[in-house]
Amino acid sequence: MPILITITAGSVEVKAELNDSPTARAISEVLPIKGIVRRWGEEIYFSIPLYAKLEPQGREVVEPGELGYWPTGRAFCLFFGPTPASKGDEIRAASPVNIIGTMTGPFSGLDAVAEGETITIDACSRAN
Repeated sequence: MPILITITAGSVEVKAELNDSPTARAISEVLPIKGIVRRWGEEIYFSIPLYAKLEPQGREVVEPGELGYWPTGRAFCLFFGPTPASKGDEIRAASPVNIIGTMTGPFSGLDAVAEGETITIDACSRAN
């Protein structure tokens, strides 16, 4: 069953859900998570207190709104547009990521989130 989360960075709040992958389940067990925003093009990422290996379905090319876990950097990633590694219109991570979920609400405000801001991931109550 998906786990509903809220991602807050500055004044931007995004709803999302974690999928049922092993990495997503492990992340759900360490919520809430707080970090410092790093930007790489139209990707936000930040270190989290978890180490997980690359899963067999890990990939570099992702879709807008997907959430990933980057094993190389032990980081939670929010993908919302091209990165410096992108070719054409694709969104490409620096190296393969585990897809751990999807943003379910509007995420256009993420472009305004600045490097160095605090970012928080928290579980939502089932009623939301």
